[in-house]
Amino acid sequence: MENRIVAPDVFDPRIYAAGIPHDRFRALRDHAPVAWQEEPEILGWPAGSGFWAVTRHADVVRVLKDSGTYSSHLGATQIRDPDPADLPFIRRMMLNQDPPEHGRLRRLVSRAFTPGRIERFGVTARERARQLLAGAVDAGGEVDLVRAVTDDYALLNLTDLLGVPPSDRGLLHTWTERVIAYQDPDEPPVLDDEGRPVNPRSPAMLAEMFDYAQELAAHKREHPADDVMSVLATSELADAELEMFFFLLTVAGNDTVRSAAPGGLLALAEHPDEQRRLWNGDVSPDMAVDELLRVHPPVLSFRRTAARDTELAGQAIRRGDKVVVFHASANHDERVFPDPHRLDLDRSPNPHVSFGDGPHVCLGAHFARLQLRVLHEEVRRACPGGLELAGPPRRLVSNFINGIKSLPVRLREPSAPRA
Repeated sequence: MENRIVAPDVFDPRIYAAGIPHDRFRALRDHAPVAWQEEPEILGWPAGSGFWAVTRHADVVRVLKDSGTYSSHLGATQIRDPDPADLPFIRRMMLNQDPPEHGRLRRLVSRAFTPGRIERFGVTARERARQLLAGAVDAGGEVDLVRAVTDDYALLNLTDLLGVPPSDRGLLHTWTERVIAYQDPDEPPVLDDEGRPVNPRSPAMLAEMFDYAQELAAHKREHPADDVMSVLATSELADAELEMFFFLLTVAGNDTVRSAAPGGLLALAEHPDEQRRLWNGDVSPDMAVDELLRVHPPVLSFRRTAARDTELAGQAIRRGDKVVVFHASANHDERVFPDPHRLDLDRSPNPHVSFGDGPHVCLGAHFARLQLRVLHEEVRRACPGGLELAGPPRRLVSNFINGIKSLPVRLREPSAPRA
């Protein structure tokens, strides 16, 4: 076996509870841009075979664009290996497919994400942001923006887009928590008969969601509306494909904005000068959204599997090796972003990879950007005096989602002095 440099650990999900480990990523980018990582047993989950961590921007982009060499299909896209019995099931999802099969499904579902439909939902999103923020302001003093605003904002926007009835929206929240927060101690794991945690993406854990997806699709065929599920229910998708799309949209569509919204507000609270520039109208909200996405990408990492022997940044990689790209590191690569740890709301160019790259670039990126822009515009309108941290944020224990569980802030009156 080739020599492997002993590299800082960026696998342990507990590391990310303290924020993105920028010092570790910097060390990897500078000295071992493709570095071997062990996968020890952690939090009750069994040990894995290890993987290559890819941390420089150019290499991350290369992996994401080259699906022929770095496959989403072979081992799916999570760091942990799925149960071999579950792998055929997991491969039904577009996220876990390679071209050309991936392209067929993407073209089918992309018909539902028309610019006109998304822009119409922008009106609803703005009204929802105003209502949620009004409630937060009325509460006065300090408020947890995650609980008061951003969680509901992301979830309710998604359910409007999908066409989920208001009475069922809590189900989507429960299913998302089960899948996304499975590494977090606040989300107790589901255990099998031998006391081992059950993969939240396994068929058994998703059966309830899939049954609901079929019921909703049947309802939409009888009562179509201007929503995504009405389009999918009458498309060429097979039943199993429709179920997986509902899963993908429910989890990815919710958690992208759910993570990015409080992350962006946290960055603004930590950088009052940049916050003031945005509040004063000195920077474009669209450019600000991309910079906030750069510094707080909603997804920390994605896995690929080498389809053939190859070489990346001088490191030999063998067929079957796991290769994990770290968006959070690529977005702070000094080779691409001057002074990467400085928040610069009108940074240009800004080729961040928060929505991925290549054939799997985020299908709902336009929808996510729209929601984030509307939210920041409405925060500025509702809180003209700005916002400042009232305590440390609580972060999700995860090496996949860059989540914030709590964001206590103080909403200042326009005339209030800064602390």
